[in-house]
Amino acid sequence: MTVTTRFAPSPTGTLHVGNIRAALHNWLWARKNGGRFVLRIDDTDAERSEERFVEAIRADLAWLGLEPDAEVRQSQRFDLYQRHFDALLADGRIYPAYETAQELDLRRKIAAGRGLPPVYDRAALALSDADRAKLESEGVRPHYRFKLDHDAPITWDDLVRGPQKFDPATMSDPVIRRADGSWLYMLPSAIDDGDLGISHVVRGEDHVSNTALQLQMFAAMGMAPPRFGHAALLVGSEGKLSKRLGAVGVAEFRAMGIEPEAIIALLARLGTSDPVEPLVVRTPLLERFDFAHFGRAPARFDDTELQGLNAKIIHQLPFARVAEQLPSGMDEIAWEAIRPNLTVIADAQDWWAVVEGPIEASVAPEDRSFLERAAALVETLDWGAEPWKALTGQLKAETGRTGKALFLPLRRALTARDHGPDMAAMLILIGRERALARLRT
Repeated sequence: MTVTTRFAPSPTGTLHVGNIRAALHNWLWARKNGGRFVLRIDDTDAERSEERFVEAIRADLAWLGLEPDAEVRQSQRFDLYQRHFDALLADGRIYPAYETAQELDLRRKIAAGRGLPPVYDRAALALSDADRAKLESEGVRPHYRFKLDHDAPITWDDLVRGPQKFDPATMSDPVIRRADGSWLYMLPSAIDDGDLGISHVVRGEDHVSNTALQLQMFAAMGMAPPRFGHAALLVGSEGKLSKRLGAVGVAEFRAMGIEPEAIIALLARLGTSDPVEPLVVRTPLLERFDFAHFGRAPARFDDTELQGLNAKIIHQLPFARVAEQLPSGMDEIAWEAIRPNLTVIADAQDWWAVVEGPIEASVAPEDRSFLERAAALVETLDWGAEPWKALTGQLKAETGRTGKALFLPLRRALTARDHGPDMAAMLILIGRERALARLRT
């Protein structure tokens, strides 16, 4: 069996962090097993789906390095859904129902008042052909429900949660088609999984009850179901389910200066027993990815952790990976010198401005003669050797200065900063002429 996973976003908005995590889990499992990763655009809701969101989803996955092996769109598969719908209707596994949303809401409230679960009472099954004909002659159009088989419990071995068991008698027959003929999620998704040969579906634990319902749909259509895994949901750093996590997406990450490697490194391990590590390459993530490592507790997403991880990853990125994001003129030597002091790549612009100047440095009066002597020595240095080592060594010997008294005035005069990249590298980047000008100023 070829391992085939899928990611199935609805193009009614952009991807958020929870979507990205689900896509990553499915991508990792497919890649680990030499399989296929399918992007399924769930655009059955024509009124809310927008092409700009389809394009945004593709672009976000590409930026994250999660490009699919194939793409399908549900809006192009309606004929397939109709054939299965007709067969299930003929078999009595789908039936029309005529209640309005208001009627169903009233029934739920009555049931709740009696202490009963809000389960649909299957009143539509008691209607005669004459009853249905009368309703339709009055302009009432039916929606359609899938009839659950109450004879046996629904069970499966979840990849994350282990053995699962649902009593279908405690569940409402799910609505699978609206009165206007449009499709809801449940049946088309099951049809697609069977038709596309999806072997594994990894999604959030909020879909557990959906899986129970869909397993009966697979059985009714004579399709082998995928293996299902339901990961614990993300929570905010405060430990609660956060609405904010439904809004944080690729655009927000990019605005924060977060690199895709950091997002992947965090989300691949978040909620598992494996430590989050600043991994630039994905091989260790693939090798360690295992559903047995997933925990049942909610996974905590923390911006601070992500930003710290991002900085550690930036400190490893090679010049070729970042060249297009760097200021004009900044080469590999400069990148390697400045890289250890960055938290986001955009900060390289600030350090490059320090290199190229002009800068506005202030020095203490007692350091002026010291810097004048430094300028005189700079003129004599062999710039092809180790000029910083030679400069500070000579100044130490002549003045007796050591430590902070030796190094800080030079750093301030040359960079206008108290801290920063290693000065041995910075002095070479600044160059003789600029160094002389700054020390004399």
